[in-house]
Amino acid sequence: MKSLFTIFVLYGFLLSGPFGAAQEYRRRETNLNAFIQNLFPVQTEGIDYQTVYENLYQLYANPLDLNTLTCDELSATYLLTERQLNDFFQYRRDVGPFLSVYELQAIPDFDLPTIRRLLPFVTIDTQNRSFSVRNPTDHYLIMRVERVLEQQKGFSPAEPDQTDNRPTRYGGSRQQWYWRYRYSRPREFSFGFTLEQDPGEPFRWRPSNHQYGIDYLSFHVQLQNRGRWRNILIGDYQLQIGQGLVLASGFSLGKGAETVSGVRRPSLGARPYTSLSESGFLRGLTATYALSKKWDVTLLAARNRRDGSVVEDPENQESKISSLQTSGLHRTPSERDDRASLLEQNLGAHLLYHPDQRLHLGATVLHTVFDKALQKRDLPYNRYEFTGKENTVIGLQGTYIVQNVNLFGEAARSSSGGVGVVAGAVASLTKRLDAALLARYYDRNFHSFYANAFGENTRNSNEHGLYTGLRYVIYRKLTLGTFVDYFRFPWWKYLVDKPSQGYDYLIQATYTPRKKLTFSGIYHEEHKEKNLPTARSKTRQTVETARKNYALTTEYAPSRTWSLRTRVQWGGFRYTGFPASKGLAIVQDATADFGRLSLSGRLAWFSTDDYDSRQYVYERDVLSTFSIPAYANRGLRHYLLLQYNLNKHLDIWLRWSRSDFRQQETVGSALDEIARPHKSEVKAQLRWRF
Repeated sequence: MKSLFTIFVLYGFLLSGPFGAAQEYRRRETNLNAFIQNLFPVQTEGIDYQTVYENLYQLYANPLDLNTLTCDELSATYLLTERQLNDFFQYRRDVGPFLSVYELQAIPDFDLPTIRRLLPFVTIDTQNRSFSVRNPTDHYLIMRVERVLEQQKGFSPAEPDQTDNRPTRYGGSRQQWYWRYRYSRPREFSFGFTLEQDPGEPFRWRPSNHQYGIDYLSFHVQLQNRGRWRNILIGDYQLQIGQGLVLASGFSLGKGAETVSGVRRPSLGARPYTSLSESGFLRGLTATYALSKKWDVTLLAARNRRDGSVVEDPENQESKISSLQTSGLHRTPSERDDRASLLEQNLGAHLLYHPDQRLHLGATVLHTVFDKALQKRDLPYNRYEFTGKENTVIGLQGTYIVQNVNLFGEAARSSSGGVGVVAGAVASLTKRLDAALLARYYDRNFHSFYANAFGENTRNSNEHGLYTGLRYVIYRKLTLGTFVDYFRFPWWKYLVDKPSQGYDYLIQATYTPRKKLTFSGIYHEEHKEKNLPTARSKTRQTVETARKNYALTTEYAPSRTWSLRTRVQWGGFRYTGFPASKGLAIVQDATADFGRLSLSGRLAWFSTDDYDSRQYVYERDVLSTFSIPAYANRGLRHYLLLQYNLNKHLDIWLRWSRSDFRQQETVGSALDEIARPHKSEVKAQLRWRF
């Protein structure tokens, strides 16, 4: 009976023609670019877009099996409402295993646009194979080189620094090098490594400084679903547990990306770390073991070398770390002095109770030890920052699904006595209306080094807030979304010399009159308090600021070959009592897909009064790279991206981009300065699939 039912479903799909005549859907990498553009309609600071993109790319490269995926894994695509998630699992319980991805059409509330967006991230593994590392589905090597064509000051002849008589120039070549190797099969095993050398970083073999030739090396070995061992991971990894108050990875979108489903963090456990960000991950061993059908335990041990600014304490005759460096750059002598200067060791455990898909309860503990004490500068805004060599964070988290409402929360306490709490609900109130409500409370002395829960600050500390979001489908072709977020900071912050508060809200609309034509509009306004710059006031004053952003986008695909995207984006930034700084960007994108050959390009004109009114605009880039530059001052920006599939083994990408500025003679500052009013970059990438 099930097979007969599926035949009718497949027949309906083939007649409707959205997927072509083949039974197996052929996933296209270009889908990921459109997905990313829609996921980040408003680009702002404070979100690690590269890490988020990398996690989404890994999800795309290792699609989820519809018959084994969990609710958290499916919600991590940020494509489904709570009603759709519940309908999916109810269908799987009632009907049984999926026989084809096309069977998704039979699920209530699953329309064709939703299914099209979901297909790149799901699959069905119908082969019953015995475990063997000789049958990978993902086996490739990526090699990339990129360079700024104009000479930057850091690569000019060296000049000694007057303070320590060391050359204030970069020590390496002008190229950036990148290699990635991956050998894996989803839900079974994965092995991979990533190598990167930033421009200006020298190749050096200095084991005493923990450098072995290339500057950055990341690796992992992973085994999954071997008996009761659900996951064993050696090397570099991240953990996404609960709402991210103790352990969090890059699966967090922040505000402005998705007004409803983006506020809840999915619990995905341990994942290999493959991003180029050289901080925020653990290096060591983690394992998840099934104590029973309802109980899992995860253990972790990690030993990381972190970059930090070392200062000497003559009174106690010891070295201390005044700040942690997260740029990952080691080009100059001072940057190399900070390299791997701090040893960090972590031990942790997570106990999870999951009697069914609806209820999850867990407890987490993480103990961190440094070999040098952390002590920031003695300034008022640092009064409640972490000081010392040890920190322990203990947290409790849980989720409960009742009908179409998902309740979630987490509470944690650090060694300092500071408490962090986040709790909320995501609900499908009707078939057309979805809502989210989230409250957070982070003490000024709450310290959790691997936290990334929902919040306005870059760290979960010194913040109270309340967020509410709505998404309403007026009818199939028109969707509205909005959020309002109020936040308060009980203590001083950097460049804010008093307790402060603020709010922001967003309104967005998407209209799709036809499959090939989409219109969207966004308005985002944010109010915060900040110190007036010294150029505007000789005394320290903290005033309210307002930032407003508008964006109108049109996407049109007249044929399977051509697609066009036009975006007009403008806004401003203002200190109370002073004129506003205004900015505007007009962007035209075009893509031509000729089968093996794909070409895409952009022409952008921008004009801003200064950097305060800069405009962030997403750009297409080579595979596995995320680009979101800031358009500031006045000028033109254009790029051309070529992708060619030579054969089933070799793919080639070439990218050229250039920014031309008016009314200025140089680009950049300090050692990145270019003594010309333009900046050009070239990039070449090869992928060999074995």
